[in-house]
Amino acid sequence: MTLASVFARVFGAELPVEFRAYDGSRCGPRQAPAAVVLESPLALAHLAAAPGELGLARAYVNGHITVHGDMYTALTAFPPVDLGDIPWRLRAELFARFGWYRFWWPVRPPSAEKRAWGRRHSKSRDSRSISHHYDVSNSFYERVLGSSMTYTCAVFDKPDASLEQAQYEKHDLVARKLGLTEGMRLLDIGAGWGGMVLHAAEHYGVRAIGVTLSRQQAEWAQRAIAERGLSGVAEVRYQDYRDVPESGFDAISSIGLTEHIGREQLPGYFRSLRDRLRPGGRLLNHCITRPDGSYPARAGKFIGRYVFPDGELEPPGELVTRMHDNGLEVRHEENLREHYALTLAGWCANLDRNWQEAVAEAGLATARVWRLYMAASRLAFERGGIQLHQILGVRPDGGDSAMPLRPDW
Repeated sequence: MTLASVFARVFGAELPVEFRAYDGSRCGPRQAPAAVVLESPLALAHLAAAPGELGLARAYVNGHITVHGDMYTALTAFPPVDLGDIPWRLRAELFARFGWYRFWWPVRPPSAEKRAWGRRHSKSRDSRSISHHYDVSNSFYERVLGSSMTYTCAVFDKPDASLEQAQYEKHDLVARKLGLTEGMRLLDIGAGWGGMVLHAAEHYGVRAIGVTLSRQQAEWAQRAIAERGLSGVAEVRYQDYRDVPESGFDAISSIGLTEHIGREQLPGYFRSLRDRLRPGGRLLNHCITRPDGSYPARAGKFIGRYVFPDGELEPPGELVTRMHDNGLEVRHEENLREHYALTLAGWCANLDRNWQEAVAEAGLATARVWRLYMAASRLAFERGGIQLHQILGVRPDGGDSAMPLRPDW
């Protein structure tokens, strides 16, 4: 039983990708747009030690599996396969054929794999988790994100808009939903490299404070603020949002932070933001969600250990309920999941175009993590497995919401 014959039996002989293995066997069209190559028996050892996505990810990150061609194209070709879907006779054959690899070829997880420690969602553990993901290298992120340096879902007014145009439109949409006008005070939590802070200060005359748990992000943002001559009205701090001493803000933007909060912390999170708003002030919460409550909140093992340690996705209804339960009245909501698929397509293209420089900056293992994670996320947004919701809330002033009768953004 060659490796190619096993591949064909598990995934189907008509799969539109080429498969090659170290035993010399192959299957699939030779001119396929993508090829999956098993480079060594260590790939099977990883799969035997951790069947499923974690074993595959470890083998790929360690270089024992190679994907030639476009990663997204390769992933779209594979049907979803669960071990329970494989006939028991074939499962028995696979175990007999490959089970011994676990003991004959012992393997270790790649150094890029992260295991969080400490009390979940404590300030110290959150800081380490954020640092793991965002303190890779500012230069690496410049290769992937492009000139906007914005690592959240963009908003495309047309499918062929550039990534930079779409990120500008996202920041502007947030500003318009928040009703920003000159002289207002904005707090941007999870500020990243300062994109929202810069946009609000430069285009709306707002006094903006951003906070992030990534020291590298804060340093990059402060340099950008100084270079644009905005130091008097804009600031990005290395600080936990829970430690912000100011209050009475006219608006708060939370763009891509809620994924790191955790379900049990949501009431405190929304209360904290509500308490920092003046009566009539608005909150725009922009985050990735799961489609509904039947999906697990915690990410799969690959995402949890390599990308977003301690990340949790809540269904949009849960977020709306928690906002209302903690003093924020929801006024508008929309799902932008197709926009995130387009955003990820742009980031994937940037990484492929700058592959050698990205590897030199962050290392091959990290670059491989990002190549796999972004392509898989793009596919998940396209198929509806994950979504992106913007939810606009207000802190009511008695019965006065201070909102227009109809949306004016």
